[in-house]
Amino acid sequence: MKQTEFLNTVLPLKDKVYRLAKRLLVSRDEAEDATQELYFKLWKNKKKLKDYKNVEAFAMTMTKNYCLDQLKAKRSNNLTLVHSNYKDGNISLQKEMELKDSVSKVHELIETLPEKQKMIIQLRDVENYEFEEIGKILDLQPTAVRVALSRARKTIREQLTKQHNYGIS
Repeated sequence: MKQTEFLNTVLPLKDKVYRLAKRLLVSRDEAEDATQELYFKLWKNKKKLKDYKNVEAFAMTMTKNYCLDQLKAKRSNNLTLVHSNYKDGNISLQKEMELKDSVSKVHELIETLPEKQKMIIQLRDVENYEFEEIGKILDLQPTAVRVALSRARKTIREQLTKQHNYGIS
């Protein structure tokens, strides 16, 4: 793979790689380091990249594995969801605070999910990956991805309903 071909194939993935690394590693600095390390590894192996049908899935899998290795080395389980909030200029201050509280509560509830469910929510709901792509990245069948995502969403929905019904915050 030539340099320009490499750049055209891999460079557009930078933001997705960074967001997944940030989600897994939490720290901005660590996510930037992970992204840089991944790109270094991809560059070193650029001749082999042409053998992969889906370079994006390969890059995301490498990112996931690298980040999990970093977490194991640190014995840390701090995982967060990256979320970009929809902003509407006409939202009242009260509505905006309620929205922030709701998003914050969802983040907290996601933290309680098993690691695979957290990653599936990140890849599907934040990164907008298809079930088949998530399956390749996480080495799962697409059906298993759907089931895990459904269970994760159900858990979050039940917890939110429970808290709203009982006024627990």
